[in-house]
Amino acid sequence: MTINHQNLPDLPLEAWEESKMTLHLYLQIIGKIRLKLTPRKNHWWYITFYVSSKGLTTGSIPYERGVFEITFNFLKHQLEMSSSEGKEVAIPLHDGLSVAEFYQQIQDGLTQLGIQVAIVDRPFYIPDVDKPFEQLEEQKAYNAEYIERFWRLLIWVDDVFKEFSGRFYGKSCPVHLYWHHMDLAVTRFSGKEGPDLDPDMRLSDKDAYSHEAISFGFWAGDDTVREPAFYSYTHPSPDGIDQQPLQPASAQWVDSNGSPQAFLTYENLRKEENPRQALLDFMESAYQAGAKLADWNVEKLTVPPLNDL
Repeated sequence: MTINHQNLPDLPLEAWEESKMTLHLYLQIIGKIRLKLTPRKNHWWYITFYVSSKGLTTGSIPYERGVFEITFNFLKHQLEMSSSEGKEVAIPLHDGLSVAEFYQQIQDGLTQLGIQVAIVDRPFYIPDVDKPFEQLEEQKAYNAEYIERFWRLLIWVDDVFKEFSGRFYGKSCPVHLYWHHMDLAVTRFSGKEGPDLDPDMRLSDKDAYSHEAISFGFWAGDDTVREPAFYSYTHPSPDGIDQQPLQPASAQWVDSNGSPQAFLTYENLRKEENPRQALLDFMESAYQAGAKLADWNVEKLTVPPLNDL
């Protein structure tokens, strides 16, 4: 399957929800390995996955004798681990491979690579899933067709997000996939510190929201939002942002944990004559709404054209 602006795939959550949960848990296991071994970087940028020509990858992870990389290869449907010492391990991904079995095979594979790492071996913030990975026998669905469809859509979204990100002159994160919510995201920062945060807020959220930010993302749906969608939010959220115009016409402001969030369903995007431009317009309109009301220096943070190249 190839993806272009006229051929965005159907991705109904109900068709692969169990497989999505299994994949989400697989990603958390590998993400926690990267978290444990990678030097810290602000806003949790050091724990994420990147869209690649094969699937999703951690990029290089350091260990005592060099670096290694872990890749979900959705062309061959296997998990690949390779080290700078030339060692390689491949684990087939298939329907019936439980999270518990996957976790054990990962441990065995790391041992073959000569890598020792201990992680917090429980899922992070996944409702109704609160057992150690080694006990998760029920989560074992793997619909290869829909998982590959999801990845190929991520390739398209990743490309659009990168084009949008390149228009900004300020601090911005890579386009990457966070494994806690399984969303592809990119965030812009004004350069100013955010307001004091609730002392009872989780440490993970405090690090994410230490500075003013406008974030954009895509996720495939969950137990609350029952369809794939794009979002944007401004932190801290300025008064009146939900009265600002959004593009395209089908985009809207919705409530998200007490704050306005710009929201565009994937199905509505697919109906647009030019979905790529519509997605760029959505992100730009959400950015302008937040940046202007929060008094960002929009003009200074806009990349000028490079007409002399």
